[in-house]
Amino acid sequence: MSSGRVVVTGASGMLGRAVARALAAGGHPVRTLQRSASGLAGPGGGAGDVEDVRLDLAACSPAALEQALGGAQAVVHLAAKVSVSGPWRDYQRTNVDGTQRLLEAARAAGVRRFVQVSSPSVAHAGDPLVGAPAGPADPAAARGRYARSKALAERAALAADCPELAVVAVRPHLVWGPGDTQLVARVVERSRAGRLPLLDGGTALVDSTYVQDAADALVAACLRADRDGVHGRALVVSSGEPRTVAELLASLCRASGAPVPTRSVPAGLARAAGAAVEALWAARPLLGTAGRSGDDEPPMTRFLAEQLSTAHWFDQRETRRALGWAPRVGLDEGFARLAAAAHG
Repeated sequence: MSSGRVVVTGASGMLGRAVARALAAGGHPVRTLQRSASGLAGPGGGAGDVEDVRLDLAACSPAALEQALGGAQAVVHLAAKVSVSGPWRDYQRTNVDGTQRLLEAARAAGVRRFVQVSSPSVAHAGDPLVGAPAGPADPAAARGRYARSKALAERAALAADCPELAVVAVRPHLVWGPGDTQLVARVVERSRAGRLPLLDGGTALVDSTYVQDAADALVAACLRADRDGVHGRALVVSSGEPRTVAELLASLCRASGAPVPTRSVPAGLARAAGAAVEALWAARPLLGTAGRSGDDEPPMTRFLAEQLSTAHWFDQRETRRALGWAPRVGLDEGFARLAAAAHG
């Protein structure tokens, strides 16, 4: 792939920023699309040739979206609603409808490569995944609204793969790093509030991915999206270093200066509590007890209980072969970088 322009959606998030920076550092002009400024454009952004375009993928006109993609060779689509709660219409609007509109605009604008950033949860029906490959996205079996919406979006993206638009779906697993407002921030907040139990002792083995390694994998997918054996398929990305949930949470907490969780709760009890909490959270707007933002997170859900108590780690051999990629940072160096950022 030449150094043509790449459009990155969702570059105001940790992983999106890392992808945009990596592409710009590699000599690719970058245009970011999201509702808020990415902080990368201009002299103060320090990311090279980056241009910000602020728009709502699910609400802007088709003409405006096609214009925003004008002159781009590739799209890396990260923008999504990422949450464990909220009404289905919000997931449908952002994750499903927004992806479909972006695909249509990409075809109209003559974009050649499209990387759909997905999630391993699209193929997780709740059973343990032990050295698993990237199974097919299954909206009917996916656990929770986020996973279901991302499964629908991935299916739409891969269905759009054709000679004119090469599409690959990449599923980074549990991405974390400095500046993370999702996994790390939530782990730290719950730990400090005493709301981070270990389910069944935290013995389940799980994969995770340091942010720079995930970004490098997405850049590799962008560069290779039109190759045989890459386009038209889904690939799971992780560090390839599975750790127990207890070890992973302890490492994230130590690096962030938060208490290490030690209290164990039976997973079955946590799942039952999650179901009850979900029902309560859904009723809060009717009862007038919702948080001010209307988007605060419940302390437990069935999906979260499953993630904390079920093994899910993946065979990385095919991903590394297809993308010509391997992690450069890894988990232990990532924990050291997280600690340096937290205490620096």
